[in-house]
Amino acid sequence: MTKYHFIGIKGSGMSALAQILHDMNKDVQGSDVEKQFFTQRPLEQKGIPLLAFNQENIEEGQQVIVSAAYGEDHEEVARANELSVPVQQYPHFLGDFIQQFTSIAVTGCHGKTSTTGLLSHVLGSAYPTSYLIGDGSGKGEQDSKYFVFEACEYRRHFLNYKPDYCIMTNIDFDHPDYFKDVEDVFQAFSEMAMQVKKAIVACGDDQHLQGIHANVPVVFYGFSEQNDFQARNVEVTSEGTTFDVYVRNNLYGTFTIPGYGNHNVLNALAVIALCHYESVPAEVLEAHLKTFQGVKRRFTEKEMGGQILIDDYAHHPTEIAATVDSAKKKYAEREIVAIFQPHTFTRTKTFLHEFAEALKLADHVYLCDIFGSAREQAGSLTIQDLLDLIPDAQLITEEDVARLKEHGNSTLLFMGAGDIQKFQKAYEETLTEQ
Repeated sequence: MTKYHFIGIKGSGMSALAQILHDMNKDVQGSDVEKQFFTQRPLEQKGIPLLAFNQENIEEGQQVIVSAAYGEDHEEVARANELSVPVQQYPHFLGDFIQQFTSIAVTGCHGKTSTTGLLSHVLGSAYPTSYLIGDGSGKGEQDSKYFVFEACEYRRHFLNYKPDYCIMTNIDFDHPDYFKDVEDVFQAFSEMAMQVKKAIVACGDDQHLQGIHANVPVVFYGFSEQNDFQARNVEVTSEGTTFDVYVRNNLYGTFTIPGYGNHNVLNALAVIALCHYESVPAEVLEAHLKTFQGVKRRFTEKEMGGQILIDDYAHHPTEIAATVDSAKKKYAEREIVAIFQPHTFTRTKTFLHEFAEALKLADHVYLCDIFGSAREQAGSLTIQDLLDLIPDAQLITEEDVARLKEHGNSTLLFMGAGDIQKFQKAYEETLTEQ
């Protein structure tokens, strides 16, 4: 029996894939750095062995799956090549693996994790569904009909996939360390569209996606009237957001989601359109859309000391604006305090003014120092450049987070893709100290 060895198993996609194979009764283990990541908890709960990087981990009879973050020079990859142990990069392995199912790729520059989670939840309520979500969640069903997975555009990784269906949520300029401009991103999505085998579900409110061409039908969703699936009569309540869905101008049904903000309505519309295409009954959609609990690090809430603390992965101006909008809609009577940690110097530099404008939507702004990625440890830019563009914004460190107590009865948004969680953790510790 083949043993699957994951190099870089704590990566979000890698962790999810390891869980899927484990659920399908495969023999799975993996290695990574010693540092703790939130993606390792489900691996530990399932009893999947986690090892420190070491070439001795590689043995004959294994199938090695390596994170796209590591190259041929990694000690374990080099050892596998030496022993002629088969090695596949994560995107290549996944591209082969999905061919066993009716596969649904979810891609887009924003919203793909939440949409993948929602689709997995709803479709999984109707049919056996395996899924791989970018928050590190993965589930394998032995007799799966569907395989729902998040497909990332970074470094054009999603071109390794030839799915039956593809949901495209939006096209935006992100990852400036790789893409030249938004046109470069559009070209990547256009290539992806040509690889889809049955149909594409795309947001018609997105000006770039309107230009997508494919060899399969493209079904559009959104708020504007030209869409095949249109949301109308949106109402915000204490339960969430309720809206009517019209399919080609005929009322299809009224749906409620627990989330707030237009981006959450759009994510739900994408799921409704895909499920409608696969003949999932409207009443099944209605029942399960309202029970979705969300995904990790996407508007994850807790109440402490009279304040609402929210952990969110928002790391692009579009996402920050959407997260602030959700908080304002849900907690209209509270002040919104943004605590933001920029992620990568290139992204901060490219979108400096857009970050400032998005953050100004909050009532108060605190900035943490820039979190450099593994690809770039420093840049000529500093956090002061962003601070100067936001009136009354303040710099905050782990040591002085107690200042946030001044904002009694407020909603605190801890946003970022780095290690912003350690700031929230430090703050929660100050709240529990007597």
